[in-house]
Amino acid sequence: MTTPRFLDLFRDFRERLDANLAKWLDGKASHVERVAPDAGELVDALRSLIGAGGKRLRPAVVYYAHRACGGTDADPVMAVALAVEFLHTYLLIHDDIMDHAEVRRGLPATHARFRELHRDSGWSGPSGDYGGAVAILVGDLSHAYAVESFSRALVETPRAAQLHDVFFTMSEEVIAGQHLEMRASMLRSADEEQLGRVLRLKSGAYSAERPVQLGAVLAGANEETLTSLCRYGAAVGEAFQLQDDILGVFGDLETVGKPVGGDVAEGKFTFLIFHTLRQAMPKDRAVVESTLGKPNPAPVEIEAVRDIIRRSGALDTVEGMIAQRLEAAAEAARVPGLEAAGRTFLEGLIEFLRERRR
Repeated sequence: MTTPRFLDLFRDFRERLDANLAKWLDGKASHVERVAPDAGELVDALRSLIGAGGKRLRPAVVYYAHRACGGTDADPVMAVALAVEFLHTYLLIHDDIMDHAEVRRGLPATHARFRELHRDSGWSGPSGDYGGAVAILVGDLSHAYAVESFSRALVETPRAAQLHDVFFTMSEEVIAGQHLEMRASMLRSADEEQLGRVLRLKSGAYSAERPVQLGAVLAGANEETLTSLCRYGAAVGEAFQLQDDILGVFGDLETVGKPVGGDVAEGKFTFLIFHTLRQAMPKDRAVVESTLGKPNPAPVEIEAVRDIIRRSGALDTVEGMIAQRLEAAAEAARVPGLEAAGRTFLEGLIEFLRERRR
């Protein structure tokens, strides 16, 4: 069961991070207003998306891994946490363009926001092209902020070279993972090894292993501790993504901020779909294959796919994969000498993920 202490730690960090994000964006908005007032809408769009929610999981992992390893570098670790959140925002914006997703965090996706602005304003040219192009710029801006904030942290630490390698390796890995996921979705096919590579690159490394590593390296963790915490992070990150794959099919707009069955319409070829196609009866397999990637599938079609996933045993299979990874994370987290608040957060995150519904 998730402990109140973990929830308090998570909430306290989110409040601090959100205050720093707001301060950063206020400063950038003021600068843009002076040099190019019409470009202020880029910062506004970024502020809107960040302000609409988000778990702040990755920056929290950076921060509490740093605390767990005895870190006391308050300003550098917050700068790294900000960088990780801006990096994540950039990836979300570009991901929505690639997936043709219309909603993010309960609001119009960034490209949809600017497409509708163009359409409502009666400007010349295709509205969709304009929306996509401006959303790319908003994503690029968020990436620029990520690099700027990370660079500030490097100035203040003697471990700059190692941190540099981790951050930009993380950036490269998640982009490679996104590419592999897109290929699998277009081909409607991938084997377990290929899907495992996507899972590791796009989430295992990106969502927790590299954030843990960033925090631990900044704190000066020894090699043994770093190795154990990286194993913890890889397992937690993969469990998180497998849960996302379930929520992408079984979640709804209110709980996950995306339309019902969004991953089915987008044609995402995940472990959940892989095991469904492998375990389902031929007739059911044909239903899933004909619905996967279908634009605007009817609610009854989405429900039929959900039912087949349940009946095939694929949902149980993936839930078993999640449980295995959370057990592995719990084992890896048994590192001697971790600072109390950091340990509480890292161990509490495992229970938080066991109970996760959004």
